[in-house]
Amino acid sequence: QVQLVESGGGSVQAGGSLRLSCAYSGYIFGYSTHGMGWFRQAPGKEREGVAVIDRDGDTIYVDSVKGRFTISNDSAKRSLYLQMNSLKHEDTAMYYCAAGRDLAYKTKDERLRSTTYNYWGQGTQVTVSS
Repeated sequence: QVQLVESGGGSVQAGGSLRLSCAYSGYIFGYSTHGMGWFRQAPGKEREGVAVIDRDGDTIYVDSVKGRFTISNDSAKRSLYLQMNSLKHEDTAMYYCAAGRDLAYKTKDERLRSTTYNYWGQGTQVTVSS
């Protein structure tokens, strides 16, 4: 059974940094088609794909975070991370960790869509004050 538990959210001033963690259990990254991602959802907005990583370590980022955020996976620790630097007020949102079984069959755009993912964590809040 897959379980995802996020941590690391909090409040920070604009320009600051946070590192989100997602501890995962169950059969994730067991097949070459598996992958994980970070999503975020601000009040009144749709859930947005932020960063994705597949089992080969290939990554995709939404344009708004390129150069500021870094996604990484530590398989030994069974943990997914999102290092967020140069945070902006518009990064304020609930951040979710997600795992998908079929990323290898998806286009880059599809990999950033929430409908591609099968499992979700409960979320961790990130608030950036300007």
